[in-house]
Amino acid sequence: MIRQILTATAVLLPTLSWAELPSNVEWITNNNEPLFASSDATFGGTLRTHISSFPQTFRTVGPDGNGEFRVWLLDGQPQLLQRHPDTQKYIPDLATHWAFGEDKKTIYVKLNPAVKWSDGKPLKASDYIYMLTFYRSKDIVDPWYNTFYSEYFERITALDEHTLEIVFATEKDEADLLYGIHRLKPRPEHFYTPTKDENNDGVDDNFVRRFNFKAEPTLGAYHVGKIKKGKSITMEHVGEDWWGYGNRYYKGRYNVEKIRIKVIRDSDIAFKHFQKGDLDIFYLGRPELWHEKSDTKPFKNGYIHKFWGYSEPELGAGSFWLNTDKPMLDNIHVRTGIAYALDIDGLNKNVLRGDFVRKPHGLGVGQGNFSNQELKPLPFEPNKAIAEFEKAGFTTIGSDGIRLNDQKQRLSFAFTYSHQVVTPRLAYLKEQAKLAGLEIKMNLVDGSSAFKYALEKKHDVSFHSMGTAPQPQYWEYFHSANAGKAQNNNFTNFSTPELDQLIMNFRNALSTQDKERYSRQIQAVVHDATVVIPGLMAPYTREAYWRWMKYPEQPMQKKTQMLFTHGGLHDLGVYWIDNDVKKETKAAVKKDHSFGSKTVIDDKYKPN
Repeated sequence: MIRQILTATAVLLPTLSWAELPSNVEWITNNNEPLFASSDATFGGTLRTHISSFPQTFRTVGPDGNGEFRVWLLDGQPQLLQRHPDTQKYIPDLATHWAFGEDKKTIYVKLNPAVKWSDGKPLKASDYIYMLTFYRSKDIVDPWYNTFYSEYFERITALDEHTLEIVFATEKDEADLLYGIHRLKPRPEHFYTPTKDENNDGVDDNFVRRFNFKAEPTLGAYHVGKIKKGKSITMEHVGEDWWGYGNRYYKGRYNVEKIRIKVIRDSDIAFKHFQKGDLDIFYLGRPELWHEKSDTKPFKNGYIHKFWGYSEPELGAGSFWLNTDKPMLDNIHVRTGIAYALDIDGLNKNVLRGDFVRKPHGLGVGQGNFSNQELKPLPFEPNKAIAEFEKAGFTTIGSDGIRLNDQKQRLSFAFTYSHQVVTPRLAYLKEQAKLAGLEIKMNLVDGSSAFKYALEKKHDVSFHSMGTAPQPQYWEYFHSANAGKAQNNNFTNFSTPELDQLIMNFRNALSTQDKERYSRQIQAVVHDATVVIPGLMAPYTREAYWRWMKYPEQPMQKKTQMLFTHGGLHDLGVYWIDNDVKKETKAAVKKDHSFGSKTVIDDKYKPN
């Protein structure tokens, strides 16, 4: 990373006010990292992909605002700074330069004056000030945001239209200040002008209803375009004059003109659409798709190619979340027994062909020293499960083999999940769990409704995983401020005074080393409480694509999640469509001409 002191004549903007800046500000930028897109990429065409359910809202805060579609609207959008997907050094994004204050609480950023919202309005420093107003308002009906943005940041000050002073509530080292600003997603003040604001907080009193299906402008390459409610959403490119193309790291990226996202609830039906050519790409995470169901004519003739690319991803918390507010699950022996009764390694070997790896614990993975390397998942041991269940009072076995306690309560829990493809996996775990006298009831809830079910804390056990960042998050998942309340991410409703203190120590630590130490301690406490049972993970992406889809010579970066846009902005947008190859392929399909099958393996980042 290069560090340079910029003089007023070098970077002075017409409206810049240096009087508010410390005299010794040392501005930093970094335009020297390697590029990862291709200079051969061409603009145009429509990518056709799918999602399993239509979003419950286009809001990204408030009731149902944390659904899977929000990655399009918020999480996948540009940030003040990004981390290079390979070197992991910070690079310019919405901000061109940054600097640190001497108080260890302040970071200054200089916004790129070319940045515009997708509706053509310029991004202003005031949009960040409004962001704090927005997140702190009771009108968004989201207590988590109210609390976090009140406690984590002290203030944001605009020094001019493109220069910000960001002050955190507590002291942090430089690495933590840089990490902390990824939380700052600006909100377009001009878009949210309230029609009614009786409490005078700058947010519409009827925000939740008024903006339920009104998507805000974006800063990224795509914004919500044509909507067919319940059927499809088309994301439209801002155009070849998008501000991002003035940033060298965005050149050759986000090349398709439209992304048409069709709602197809059943994955097997979606796969049929893909093989007919109605979808351009398909995720082959399921072993049967990669090993068996891709042994069809479109694959054999080379119309469709297969791709297996390894990376070193940061994986978020999750797998099996046990809700301790539910009867029996407040007992540590019951929870530990459940962990011993889940044959997850057997599932991987016998059902999933050994393609996956067991998570070491239920919290973040791939986050360096933040991860506790000493933790190991409890193995499948029915006898130990039985011993734990008996400690909890489940000493009687019913006629169907399921254990009962003195109150005749059955050792039975509903496992909530969101996709039909998971059914055979849970069915295997269900049969194996019977060996310990545990009944698993499979509760399939459609797509985004399943996540809502978990947010409302209706579940016994919820099977899902969360996204993450270079640093893990704990306050939202395990602090008592979020336990016993709906519409937040404390899916286990688990908290203790000890854990609260560790979480606040983690949040307020002044050095990265201290944060890492507290992180490992938090992970140990949560692991010992057995409230999140770790499942399986895959350090790779497996995808199929029609041969007109193109990508760089080196497809994978160290932190690449996906090569293509499979229902969400989880990729780097480095692919493009070759229309000549598309015409050639369609002609070959009609003539039954074969190009020969093709499978691409990118093992540059394959674990040793």
